[in-house]
Amino acid sequence: MDEHQRREYWRRNLRLMAVLLTIWALVSFGAGILFVEPLNEVVVAGFPLGFWFAQQGSIITFVILIAVYVTRMDKLDAEFGIDEYEEEVHHS
Repeated sequence: MDEHQRREYWRRNLRLMAVLLTIWALVSFGAGILFVEPLNEVVVAGFPLGFWFAQQGSIITFVILIAVYVTRMDKLDAEFGIDEYEEEVHHS
């Protein structure tokens, strides 16, 4: 991989991380703090929705975003010809 490809790979990696972390921050702070009062008017399983988002919603969102990151990075690695599994075999 030449220098231009390396820079493009990291640029796209950082952009993906920025988008995913922005989504997580919006869900965490937006649903759990900023919009908690309107969300608390909705009750799910006996708990106000705002409380649920503050306790569980941001964690579940984070786990989903990790899965999205892994999937997208596997595709990006394949696009740039990076095979971490092959490298592990050669270094062992």
